[in-house]
Formats: sequence, C-alpha cells, structure tokens
Amino acid sequence: MYGAILGDMIGAPYEFDRGNKTKEFPLFGRGTEFTDDTVMTVAVAEALLDAAEAGDNASEAAGAESIRQRLVQSMRKWAKIYPNAGYGGMFYRWLHASDTRPYGSFGNGSAMRVAAAGWLYGSLEETLKYAELTAAVTHDHPEGIKGAKAVAAAIFLARAGCSKVEIKKFIVREFGYDLSRTCDEIRPGYHHVETCQETVPEALTAFLEGESFEDVIRTAVSLGGDCDTLTCIAGSIAEAYYSVPEEIKAECRRRLPNRMLKVLDRFEAQISAAGGTLSVFHLGNLLVERAIDRFHADTGRITLAAALDAIRDRMHAGGRFIMPVQPSKDDPARTEFLNVKTEDNGFCPAAFTSLDEYTRGPQAQMSINEISAALKATLDSDRAGLIVNPWGNALFLSRQLVELLFKADED
Repeated sequence: MYGAILGDMIGAPYEFDRGNKTKEFPLFGRGTEFTDDTVMTVAVAEALLDAAEAGDNASEAAGAESIRQRLVQSMRKWAKIYPNAGYGGMFYRWLHASDTRPYGSFGNGSAMRVAAAGWLYGSLEETLKYAELTAAVTHDHPEGIKGAKAVAAAIFLARAGCSKVEIKKFIVREFGYDLSRTCDEIRPGYHHVETCQETVPEALTAFLEGESFEDVIRTAVSLGGDCDTLTCIAGSIAEAYYSVPEEIKAECRRRLPNRMLKVLDRFEAQISAAGGTLSVFHLGNLLVERAIDRFHADTGRITLAAALDAIRDRMHAGGRFIMPVQPSKDDPARTEFLNVKTEDNGFCPAAFTSLDEYTRGPQAQMSINEISAALKATLDSDRAGLIVNPWGNALFLSRQLVELLFKADED
C-alpha cells in the first residue's frame, strides 16, 4: 500500500491544478502529507484483513454482506479519527448519514482506495470480487465498480510478473478503457476531474509510461488534475511492478501516524506470510490460461489468434513453461521432454502454464523452460507440435502455428 499512500502524499500539493505540469519538483516538500485517499486506503485494508481473519468469503452471500459491514464500519471509524482529510461532498454526507446504502457514485474514490484488494488474494477472480465489494459499498455505479476492478487487476497482474504490454492489453480488453493516448497528449488539456472515467485511464497511462517507481509518480503528478488521487492510483500499481525504494518508503513512514503504521505492518505481515508474490510457476501465464479458456468457450479464428498473441507476449516478457522430462533412452544421464498422446493418437511434448495445471495429471520430473526455447525445440524436432495444458483446457500448437508465432515477430 505504500505506493498508493506515497502517490497521495506527493500529489497532494498539486491537487486542483496547482502544479505547473512538470516532472521536475521536490518529491517531499511543503504540503507533502496524506489526505482522504490514504485514510480510506488504510480503512479498506483493515476491513479486508479483519474479513480474512474471520474467514469471510466474498463468493458467499453471508460472507459478502459481512465484508460490506466491515467496510462501512472501518471507513466511518477512520473518518472520525481524521475528519478533515478532504473527503468529497457526497462521500462526506454518506459518512455521517444513518443510511449506509451506496449512493450510485462513479467518483474516483473507489479506485484510489482499492490497493489492498490487489495484494491480498491468490487469483484474479478473487481479486476482482473483493475489489467490487470495496467499491460497491458506496460507489455502486458501473463505472465506479469498473474503476476499482481495473486498478486491482493491474496490481494483481503486476504481482504475477506480467509485462506492461500484457497489463495494458488486459485492461483494454476487459474494461474498455482507451489507453491509446500518451501522457504528452493528455497533459495539455487535462484538468481537475473526479470521475473514474477521467482518472483511471490517465493513471494507468502514467504507470505504463513510467520507467521506475519514482518516474511513475513524477509522470502522474505532471498530468495535473485531481493530482493526489491520480498519483495514488498510479503509485499503487507501480509498487506492484517495481517495488518502492527503501529510502522513499522510510520517508513515507516518517510522515504517518502510529495507528496507520500498525495497519501497514499488519498488512505487510499478511503479504509476507503468503509469500509476498504469486507462485513462481505462474510467471504471468494466467493471461495465457484465460486466453485459452476463451478459445475453448468460443472456438474460432479470433479467439485462437488472441491465445497465440498472449503466448507471444509471454515470450517477449521472458515467460516460461513447466515441461515434464524423462531420462533419455540414448543417454540416461541426460533428460528429454516427456511426450503425451494427442487426440489423433500422435505424441508430442507437453507444456504447462502453472503448477496447478501440471498437477492435474500424472507426475514426472519437471523442467522450467523459456517459452521461446520450448517452441524452437519443437521446430527442431520431428514432433507434430506442442500441447499446452493437456490435462485441462488444452491448446495444441501445431508446427504451423509455432512457425506462425515466430513469423509474426519477423514481420
């Protein structure tokens, strides 16, 4: 959550178009202090941590309602502790109303407070469910929910090792945001606006263009507008992709009260206990898995092309497959790829996108191979192709398709 909080702090002095739209400014200067963005980010994190400890499940009606109540209570508790943090008008009225129902907002508050949901769960599906819950407690307009889910998904994908190309494609495809403009194109006419529709795409673009954690922060601030929230969103994703430099994290902690630090420490302990990042065997391949699933649900040229595109993106990002191997018949000291039977009774090597996919079938010795190397080995052999995830939703990459993948790079 440090990325979100730092974005809020560093962007705060330039909110309401008070900056001069440059990346050259003191990172920590006068007015660098947390606002409502940080307060609500901490409130949501505490509620989700409490829900996890209680075993509340977002997929069950009772669990979802329990999480909603925890979010309401936590938001109101933290708002009472920090009543003058700069809350928006509609949200401020909700904080003090007897009615706790949502009010149809599509403001960017749902996206700026969602960081914890991007870190606490082990699958993209869970991440999206919990992100929606954190939004819908107040921001139940479809755009408010979409903004929160897009940001949480970007954080999750960054944790999973996905490249920026893959993250961008996923966000555009799943949420329909226009990410075609550059920051240089956005900057001149951008102004203070507090909707998800006109904050989340800009924050995502700042993340995509930034070359380090600090550069993402500076790029986001340079856009202007609702600067603390935009930079909070961009920083939350940048932390998952780059991590936060220790000296910047230390400066952040110096500017936070002890009660917030306790939640941050509790949150970090939970992430550390869960391994901090996703299983090394995921290696960003979940987007390949999703593309293959779509191909199985709607077999056709377009879905096949999308699956091949996802594999090619993984190749470019240094992605890897799990490959079962066995001792070579010619030289027992060496190993060779283990072949599996295909539908046409032929045999070809198997490749798996994750440990979960691998453990669905018979076990063998494992080898982790770069996708590009595995595909080149297929072309160098006399096999008909390579079969991906043979125990689940399988995708047969014939020699022709493998050749097509490499030809696409040449072209």
